[in-house]
Amino acid sequence: MLADGFVDPLVRLQRRLGYSFADNSLLQQALTHSSHSSNHYERLEFLGDSLLGAGISMLLYAAYPDENEGALSRLRTRLVRGETLAEVARELALGDCLRLGLGERKSGGRLRSSILADSFEALLAAVYLDGGIEAVLQVIEHLFQARLASLPAADSLKDAKTRLQELLQANGLGLPQYQLLDESGPDHQRRFTVSCSLPGDQRDWQAQASSRRRAEQKAATAALQALQS
Repeated sequence: MLADGFVDPLVRLQRRLGYSFADNSLLQQALTHSSHSSNHYERLEFLGDSLLGAGISMLLYAAYPDENEGALSRLRTRLVRGETLAEVARELALGDCLRLGLGERKSGGRLRSSILADSFEALLAAVYLDGGIEAVLQVIEHLFQARLASLPAADSLKDAKTRLQELLQANGLGLPQYQLLDESGPDHQRRFTVSCSLPGDQRDWQAQASSRRRAEQKAATAALQALQS
């Protein structure tokens, strides 16, 4: 605690984590972006990604004893996706603790979801190296228990192409067909236009996105919405 009631961001971060570091150098490394120095968090991020996946898998396995592998995988993906990790990092006010180079600071790196998600994974690795596997599993459970309790049904997390295929099969129909109609733009800004057509249906649904896969998913979503309306 500093003057006038101000709490040091690193102290606040550890309180919200529910873990206090014995080796502060690990904490500092986990919060250091490559734009700041060579002793940055990328190796820790690699380790933290695996630890997070294992920790979430263990929690889901215990919480959903009747779900199959596919359902558990979809639920895990929901919890470990970059968007979710960035949300957790913001709840920890992790951005206030990041050590960034001048360029990253000026460009809003403290708020960037990709940096927040990566540094959060690195932070989990730092907890593991500092306190062991039980410590990091406790931190993961502490930070994700509310999200775990509020997960939607696993079936609702199936991607649009899978849901469309299952709907057609349930009605005795063949598989949807996806066709690439156009690919345009420079290499760094490609745009893909895809159509989705269904057996026995004269309509088709078109969508555009920055990758063929995303365009197919968007077209499948449009087809689903038309079939279910």
